[in-house]
Amino acid sequence: MVAVGVFIVLTGVGTLVGMPWRYSSGGIAIAVLQIVGAASALGIGAGIAWLGLDDARQKQ
Repeated sequence: MVAVGVFIVLTGVGTLVGMPWRYSSGGIAIAVLQIVGAASALGIGAGIAWLGLDDARQKQ
């Protein structure tokens, strides 16, 4: 579960670094949605990783 969370965080970081909104022709609304989506991926991935670590600690 931790690996999945880390993968999602890395995907969000890669999206933010790659800046795909520069190449979209949808205007500012599409760019904002893409940025919010990438930031959400960071939060969701961090949450999943935290839950995985918490679960592992409780099992010990």
